[in-house]
Amino acid sequence: MKIRSVVLDVGETLIDETRIFERWADRLGVPRLAFFGLLGAVLAEGRPLIEAFRLVKPGFELGAESAAWLAEEPESLRENFDSDDLYPDVRPALADLRAMGLSVVVAGNQPTAAGAILAAMDLPADQIHVSDDWGVAKPDPAFFTRVVSATGHTPAEILYVGDRLDNDVLPARRAGLRAALLRRGMLGYLHAGRTEAAQADTVLDGLAELPRWVADQAD
Repeated sequence: MKIRSVVLDVGETLIDETRIFERWADRLGVPRLAFFGLLGAVLAEGRPLIEAFRLVKPGFELGAESAAWLAEEPESLRENFDSDDLYPDVRPALADLRAMGLSVVVAGNQPTAAGAILAAMDLPADQIHVSDDWGVAKPDPAFFTRVVSATGHTPAEILYVGDRLDNDVLPARRAGLRAALLRRGMLGYLHAGRTEAAQADTVLDGLAELPRWVADQAD
């Protein structure tokens, strides 16, 4: 069935999170290389990413640390992002998809503030949604129910694009959507090497490859 909507995740799909994790390393007082190594180690072991923070700072609680950081540096980006963090292939790829007549939607696990930041970027997207506004987050099946409702198309007509198997590809496929796995970011490269990656409709090295792949599905 022809793809009519492309729905994209945010972190490491649209947004390069490198600067975010660099600022976290600085905040925690650990060399950036050491922190990135810890992030990779816990992910390779299948452990939650938050455990890397707790290896550096035992007892670390994200909510409390974020609140303290906000109080100390209200004008800084802290754990947020801006347009400088967009991957360079985002705008061209989204524009090409829209030019093909597809509905382009951004929908990912993000706080409400991130939705406003994305909206201010004036991306070539028809809709932008974040999990905090929806009150449900991936991989909950209800998130993908909301995706289907937002697009107005049937699940088989929707392609969900993300960098993770657990949050993106596998739950999207279970919901009846098609799914593309993006090989970038720590999890993207890691998950692309797993056997479950075969459940994705395609594995891409970047968004620049996406419009051509979608067009080929209509042939």
